[in-house]
Amino acid sequence: MELRHSDVPCAPTTSSSLNVRLPFVPEKWRRMERGPLFFVRSAKGSAETSKGLQRVSKKKLSHILISEAAVRNIQRKANATSKPSKLWPKAVLDALDESIQSNRWQSALKIFKLLRKQQWYVPKCQTYAKLLTMLGKSKQPEQAISLFRSMLSEGLTPTLDVYTSLVGAYGMSGLFDEAFHTIDEMKSVSECKPDIFTYTILINTCCKHHRFDLISKILNEMSYLGIECSAVTYNTIIDGYGKAGLFELMESSLSDMLESGQCLPDVFTLNSFIWAYGNSGVIEKMEKWYDEFQHMGVIPDVKTFNILIKSYGRVGMFDKLTSVLKFMKKRFFSPTIVTYNIIIEAYGKAGNIEMMDYFFQLMKHQGMKPNSITYSSLVSGYSKAGLLERITSIRRQIENSDVVMDTAFFNCLISAYGQAGQVETMEEVFTSMKECKCDPDTITFATMLHAYNSHGMVEASKELEFMMSGTSQ
Repeated sequence: MELRHSDVPCAPTTSSSLNVRLPFVPEKWRRMERGPLFFVRSAKGSAETSKGLQRVSKKKLSHILISEAAVRNIQRKANATSKPSKLWPKAVLDALDESIQSNRWQSALKIFKLLRKQQWYVPKCQTYAKLLTMLGKSKQPEQAISLFRSMLSEGLTPTLDVYTSLVGAYGMSGLFDEAFHTIDEMKSVSECKPDIFTYTILINTCCKHHRFDLISKILNEMSYLGIECSAVTYNTIIDGYGKAGLFELMESSLSDMLESGQCLPDVFTLNSFIWAYGNSGVIEKMEKWYDEFQHMGVIPDVKTFNILIKSYGRVGMFDKLTSVLKFMKKRFFSPTIVTYNIIIEAYGKAGNIEMMDYFFQLMKHQGMKPNSITYSSLVSGYSKAGLLERITSIRRQIENSDVVMDTAFFNCLISAYGQAGQVETMEEVFTSMKECKCDPDTITFATMLHAYNSHGMVEASKELEFMMSGTSQ
């Protein structure tokens, strides 16, 4: 399909109505509709500027490459057992930050151990707080308490941030007795008394573990200590109730937020509400609350429209889906890769391959690079339609690109070939999955076992179960 620059980023529809109130256009957006979009400079000036930019770009690229090489060198040395040598401080700290941001807790702890052996090392509570937060996200409470003890052994006095990170680490693993005990300890330290951020972190972990029975206890304790909820606290509670489908409690929390007189709903509140109802297929309620938030003066963002699109796509309301896209274009909200992935997935699940392909081509035409999520949705869509030859084409595209595939993508491939009865191809995909260093998960094994059992391949099924038992040990 050939696309032109004048094409709008949505397909033709028979209806463009959207039964929700759409926001007004701020004055700054109306100003954008007037005046030139670009300026023309002289050819000489442009050439000189271009050369200057090239020199700057080369310097930046060189710096990036040198920094990345230094980080990889530090990571190799962290994994080595030899006596540590003197290392460049910036390289070590960059390597540590990269591991923390990527939640690679094992690598981060090894690098931190290497860091502590350097003569120039100065222990800082901020570093410990970052590591504790990472260990919390990775659900490693034992490592977190071990790190906390190491900090004490270095003579550091825990700060409020350190204690809060430790509370979060316990809470993320569901160890709420330990989390509350840590908060009690904080109360006895004059400079580390729990604040609104500490309690919000604890509430967030309660929501993630569906321990809603603890929220009232926490709010009562905050009230006793004179700590008022912030907008972030209310939004955390609202989002937690919404994701759990507890709509009455969600709406009650919004009422509490408004009655407090201190906090106003924002776009995060809006997104939590419409996601909760949209994800449950309660479209009328989703649209009602979208309308209510517009009356409150809350302006939506791209994520809001992505939620609307996903909700409409899930229930097959594609006229409204495309109406949202048209509105986004009219109000200068550019669709993101997330937007296109949602649309591609929706049309694929609906079996509308023509529209799925249309938006895939449009996405690439607008300069967006498909990722593993995009390709996973395409594979699932083609599989549902029985178009295995299209899946082969997708695999060739990926081989000729630098897209990094993940376990979820390979699971889609395995499922597609397994359902089609192409067991040999399924096994080839499983082999290439391991070659790409993508670890199979429970979904991988369950999908393959289902394929083997469906075709009466008892021996293959037993071998896979044996492999699973070896992987789990």
